[in-house]
Amino acid sequence: MDNKPLLQERPPAYATVPGSYEYGPPGNYGTIPAPCPPAPPPPYSYPEGPGFVPPAAPLGPVAQQPTFSSTYTIVQPSVVVVGGCPACRVGVLEDDFTCLGILCAIIFFPIGILFCLALRQRRCPNCGATFG
Repeated sequence: MDNKPLLQERPPAYATVPGSYEYGPPGNYGTIPAPCPPAPPPPYSYPEGPGFVPPAAPLGPVAQQPTFSSTYTIVQPSVVVVGGCPACRVGVLEDDFTCLGILCAIIFFPIGILFCLALRQRRCPNCGATFG
């Protein structure tokens, strides 16, 4: 066994520890203290220099804003269809290859396909308008 001397004195209780700190009155833990009333501002006298003009009378009423009539116009938003015909706004544009583009694709075969793709035009099946 261990032959250390045992403590003869008991440690002090937690509630009666000397030098313990009191942060506020008991029972008010977590409460916010009431604010102090603000001090009045110190008196200030304006200097009366050579350019100082004391106000003679209070200013008159401020000008009223103009009144507007209560008529208004409702603007209908237009629905724009991607690829839609700008002429009739009903049809959808389709790609068509021109005769010159097809002829270039046949005669100048490998390079002619690029000409065929470059010479295509867009046509509306509803109104027949061509854009290219």
